[in-house]
Amino acid sequence: MKYFLLAASRSTHTYKMTTTEGGYIHTFGPELPAMFDGVKLAAVATILYIIVRCLNLKSPTAPPEIIYQDTLLSHYLLKTCPMLTKEYIPPLLWGKSGHIQTVLYGKMGRVNTPTPCGVRMFLPMQDGATATFDLFETIGAHTTGDDITMVICPGIGNHSEKNYIRTFVDYSQRQGYRCAVLNHLGALPNVELTSPRMFTYGCTWEFGAMVGYIKRTFPQTLLVVVGFSLGGNIVCKFLGENQSNQDRVLCCVSVCQGYSALRAQETFLQWDQCRRLYNFMLAENMKKIILSHRDSLLAMQCSNIGDGELNRLYAATSLMQIDDSIMRKFHGYDSLREYYEKESCVHYIHKITVPLLLLNSLDDPLVHPSLLAVARTLAEKMPNVIFALTQHGGHMGFFEGAVLFPQPLTWMDKVIVEYTNAICRWEKKQSVCQSSSE
Repeated sequence: MKYFLLAASRSTHTYKMTTTEGGYIHTFGPELPAMFDGVKLAAVATILYIIVRCLNLKSPTAPPEIIYQDTLLSHYLLKTCPMLTKEYIPPLLWGKSGHIQTVLYGKMGRVNTPTPCGVRMFLPMQDGATATFDLFETIGAHTTGDDITMVICPGIGNHSEKNYIRTFVDYSQRQGYRCAVLNHLGALPNVELTSPRMFTYGCTWEFGAMVGYIKRTFPQTLLVVVGFSLGGNIVCKFLGENQSNQDRVLCCVSVCQGYSALRAQETFLQWDQCRRLYNFMLAENMKKIILSHRDSLLAMQCSNIGDGELNRLYAATSLMQIDDSIMRKFHGYDSLREYYEKESCVHYIHKITVPLLLLNSLDDPLVHPSLLAVARTLAEKMPNVIFALTQHGGHMGFFEGAVLFPQPLTWMDKVIVEYTNAICRWEKKQSVCQSSSE
């Protein structure tokens, strides 16, 4: 029988292993602990490298890339909107990661979210649906002295109770804007459907009903149109569908939209930037919203949704599958391609003649960089369009802060209000000039 004895001298770092049979001794000198130390250093270096790459810490901050036409209005806006020309500086430790910015927006929305006080309005639609929106009166007067209402369309499945909407509304109110926020049809958990349909990617009916109500109720008010993500598609499509929709509209701001649903869904099937994973998570959220209205959708006689469609919904793992089995049928589209083509603003946005600001982030994991060619081309050809592209910000994040903790207001919140303030002053100045010349 062999007995092994392992002895270690801490002072000399010499390890000996001796056997009682055979008479041989193995001695391990300083080389073994040195090798272990090297492995530890390599592991630490690898972890640090991964952290630096994942957090994108080496990426420099920079001002947004601005594409615009050489016009008097563009020069005025760039002069009076310093946030468009200065560096956007995200939180140092994590703010350069588009994924973290996006996840924080999705899970937390904003920090220290205020609770603006509004009134919920219900509007009956011709097809039996009931559109809802929340109306928030201004806190104080606008700098121009005019009555101005922001009509706001949130992102996919969102409503006025989301934290990023509440933060933006509170800030806008304090700058002198009345705010009207659309609640996407079916998005509010405590409001039942009254017709067999929900919101879709590009249906403008509810937003149009809200805008019409504001125009009738406040005949002197001027409008600022704001759309976030999917809401950006809806507001741009609405304005381009009919020239009369732009009456009394001062300007429009679209944030983080993808411009073409058909192209966007193709990129959503790619694993690049974890886009397929985001697709799955968005699909799961949409399934919960639709299934929360399962009984209503099945009970209505004129519904295009039956047990077969719901069974396919249960098995869906992507937005495309949900759109094909459920969403396109709300409006009777024959194919998924037709649904995406007809519901995208890309076929209408060039008809917008009011000042239009398009905001996107290059590290947005939901919007593939190829989709931004629509906005870039538009800004290069149309004098009323400015396209601002930041290096960082993720999807609807745009958090600002020093090192770790973000500020309650984001760069996005502040730049929208700064731009609209500048437009309001420009229009006020133009009106005064016209009046004095008459």
